[in-house]
Amino acid sequence: MGYDTKTIAQAWSILDQATVRYQGADVGTVAALATGTNAVNYDQIFTRDFFVSGLAFLLAGKHEIVKNFLCATSDLQQTENSKSCFQAPRGLMPASFKVIKKNNKESLVADFGEKAIGRVTPVDSSLWWLLLMRMYLKASGDKAIAAEDKTCSSIKRILDHYLIGHFELIPTLLVPDGAFMIDRRMGMYGHPLDIEVLFDAALRASREILGIDASEDDKKYIECINDRIRYLVDHMRADYWIDPSRLNSIYRYENEQFGDEIANKYNIHVPSIPSWVYQWIPENSGYFLGNIGPGRMDFRFLTMGNLLAVLTSLAEKSQRNKILNLLEVNWEALVGNMPIKLCYPAVEGKEWHMLTGADGKNTAWSYHNGGNWPTLLWLLIAAAVKMNNKRIATRAMEIAAKRLAADDWPEYYDGQFGNLVGKAARKKQVWTAAGFIAAHSIMENPDKINLIIFDDEP
Repeated sequence: MGYDTKTIAQAWSILDQATVRYQGADVGTVAALATGTNAVNYDQIFTRDFFVSGLAFLLAGKHEIVKNFLCATSDLQQTENSKSCFQAPRGLMPASFKVIKKNNKESLVADFGEKAIGRVTPVDSSLWWLLLMRMYLKASGDKAIAAEDKTCSSIKRILDHYLIGHFELIPTLLVPDGAFMIDRRMGMYGHPLDIEVLFDAALRASREILGIDASEDDKKYIECINDRIRYLVDHMRADYWIDPSRLNSIYRYENEQFGDEIANKYNIHVPSIPSWVYQWIPENSGYFLGNIGPGRMDFRFLTMGNLLAVLTSLAEKSQRNKILNLLEVNWEALVGNMPIKLCYPAVEGKEWHMLTGADGKNTAWSYHNGGNWPTLLWLLIAAAVKMNNKRIATRAMEIAAKRLAADDWPEYYDGQFGNLVGKAARKKQVWTAAGFIAAHSIMENPDKINLIIFDDEP
């Protein structure tokens, strides 16, 4: 495949060095192998980042560290209701945590966003925790942990928070800017695709876990989950989906419509459609929009949400094929010299100034604003394997293998085609190495995607 066992061994070496011990047991991996004041918060164990490490460990049959991580984060979960605006809500899992040693004693200290750049509480940490718990159960067969009161209580606290009503009458989650992997201001406020697909997957994971030995109370939660999933999936498949046929319908929208049976439900004004969209979607292709809301359609392609929709079957089979076809046709734009763009296209000029708050790290074609993130390689490979597209999987792996080890496993790449190591990218980034390991494992044994994928929703 264009790479040898030495590359895989090097990636595993990074994970091993990044492993953190707590009370004599491995409990997670730090974000990057950085030290001293330069470490900032990269020396912490992030829930979002560890999901990728956890996937790599589980695919390799290393279950214990994942179990320890799940238990540690469950212990750190917010369990009390509070009306204070300075305390994370009940049910939330920490964005990250750190092992602190003092007077020969170890303790875990969590961060729920109060120390983060931008001070944003993560929406996604609890959702990733649920998916990781499902994967751990499928990989280990450890049904005992699913039956524990601690596990069930953690899941129900998450559901109590995420299924609560808001000032909206739609099934998606209302999300502030910076509250997930795109953790800086990027105009993602509202209902970003990445979170909505992750929300659907987390609900389905919760249903599976609670259904293993369901009590009467568990069954009530499962009923609520089923009800929300039904409306969420219908909404995503209909309102977020864009292909040439739908684009043509949107182009002919009428405005100021009122009532139930109307086409332009969100009062979208045609001049707001960016010109690049008309040339970008070829026949027999399509994708899920980045965001949608009153008077707003964000046509940016969010890679994580679209690929995750393939794996979780939120996308119907025809939609899955169209997403991969769009990716192949736009390979240079979305993959180029390193799999794969986090968000496409980049916002530039005055739009960048207004949308990002003139964020110097998110300049055009850098970081979250059109940068290439190799940790997403596992998503690309898994989606391609699920859809029996070996061509995409092989091509992506070969591109990544040529550069990642040589470039010392950077966090992200810059440039319109991902040809530059990110200007502020950390080296020896752990989820970069973990993503490569997971992708390689799936390529070597395609049946392993059963750990990740979901069947079609009835």
